[in-house]
Amino acid sequence: MTGETEDDGEEAQGLRKIIHIDMDAFFASVEQRDNPDLRGKAVAVGGAGGRGVVAAASYEARKFGVRSAMPGMTARRLCPDLIFVRHRFDEYRKVSQQIREIFRHYTPHVEPLSLDEAYLDVTDDIRGIGSATRIAELIRQQIREETQLTASAGVSYNKFLAKLASDQNKPDGICVIRPGQGAQFVASLPVRRFHGVGPRGAEKMARLGIETGADLAAKDLAFLRANFGSFADYLYRAARGIDLRPVRANRIRKSLGGERTFSEDISSGAALRDTLEEIIAIVWERIDEHQSRGRTVTLKLRFSDFQTMTRAKSLQQAVSGRAEFEQLARAILEEVLPLPMPVRLMGLTLSNLEGEKGDERPPDTAQLSLL
Repeated sequence: MTGETEDDGEEAQGLRKIIHIDMDAFFASVEQRDNPDLRGKAVAVGGAGGRGVVAAASYEARKFGVRSAMPGMTARRLCPDLIFVRHRFDEYRKVSQQIREIFRHYTPHVEPLSLDEAYLDVTDDIRGIGSATRIAELIRQQIREETQLTASAGVSYNKFLAKLASDQNKPDGICVIRPGQGAQFVASLPVRRFHGVGPRGAEKMARLGIETGADLAAKDLAFLRANFGSFADYLYRAARGIDLRPVRANRIRKSLGGERTFSEDISSGAALRDTLEEIIAIVWERIDEHQSRGRTVTLKLRFSDFQTMTRAKSLQQAVSGRAEFEQLARAILEEVLPLPMPVRLMGLTLSNLEGEKGDERPPDTAQLSLL
């Protein structure tokens, strides 16, 4: 992990050695590990009917098109033999803590993104191992030995590239993007691989002649801003493999929430209300899980033209319970209906938290359950 980078900004900041570890189908893999009858079978963690949503799917289920955030009834239609199991967050947290202890053996600079993934800055080689790639391999080996689970790893000189790399050879794989290779690596990827670019976003880009990272890099910032608003600056940097964000350990959680990107833009009030109910159910489960309470409820809507609108309501004291949380969320939505144009994403967040229980997890938007 040595050499020159093409980006002056990266040189100015100094090259880092970043690892992104992502557990493979974490929830479903824990269930298969603990129940031998589930091994080798299509498994979904979540609810099968009604308003149930798939929180995680085994790789056997993914072959049928089952994905997280998918309604349980849809998943059942795609895979009639799909086995649904209820989540066991206590067990997932226990395993997650076990994995984080492995991370901390190699570096104190650990930034968890959720229970099943984290960034590690191993620039300071505290164990004298000599190679970030070797550290990543040792971590994967230790996770397998201690938990009987597999993890994939991405190794690079910034967070954006490391996260892309960890997804490159899943499951149970590793990918290394060395200094100077970032822009070239990103150029070959479909834009759908970029975090934040959903199906509808990719379709819009295709209409504009943008299908790969190289196509995106060919567009100037003015063009991107005209078509993607505030999302443009991120896209401009991402297309060049640029990311100057540091790995931040010990970040205090500022919010709990979730968001859902639609496969097709929706505009009807009925569809938006139904979606809000699904998000409320999953977000409140996480709020309850972390024993957190907050004073501000925020609704986020991203329109088909990529413009984003947020509306919030705040209380003098923390939300008293689920009923009040639901009431606030529904009231915000009703105030903005009817909408000026279709929506491609809806999100809901509880912030100004009080009484957070747990460790150094970062601000959390519950991508775990919804994306």
